[in-house]
Amino acid sequence: MDFAEYVSARTRAVHRSAYLLCGDRHRADDLVQATFVSLFLHWRRARRADNLDAYVHRILVRRYLDEKRLGWNRVRLMWTTPEPRPADPGPSDDRDLIMDALRRLPKGQRTVLVLRYFADLSVEDTADAMGCSPGTVKSQTARALAAIRRHFPEETRQR
Repeated sequence: MDFAEYVSARTRAVHRSAYLLCGDRHRADDLVQATFVSLFLHWRRARRADNLDAYVHRILVRRYLDEKRLGWNRVRLMWTTPEPRPADPGPSDDRDLIMDALRRLPKGQRTVLVLRYFADLSVEDTADAMGCSPGTVKSQTARALAAIRRHFPEETRQR
């Protein structure tokens, strides 16, 4: 598979992971672009990786964490006043609830959930992408899931 074929086949999945990490479509676009630029620059080495998707997610996570360290995530421009949230969330609000819960998690916990459950990486591949041990991935996953459960109202969890 060449670079163009890989990018065509995986852009959507990488963009979904980027969006789940940062919670903003425009920032996700920037993360995906930076990820694929880096992949292109290192394509000769990358295409020999045992798991190319894990390799790409490692680049994505590092770009995301670099962005977080530089502080750009703290800049929030609001052009309009946000709409008030309904008191009783319905099924159409589930995605908003999940995104809100993800945004509240510390970056490590958010990253581990995105890689494990949305990018479908193994514990070992997630650990490799995050630069930590498999034990850390497991503990961060447990903490993140517990925090997510606390975030949802009881009646939402029963759906």
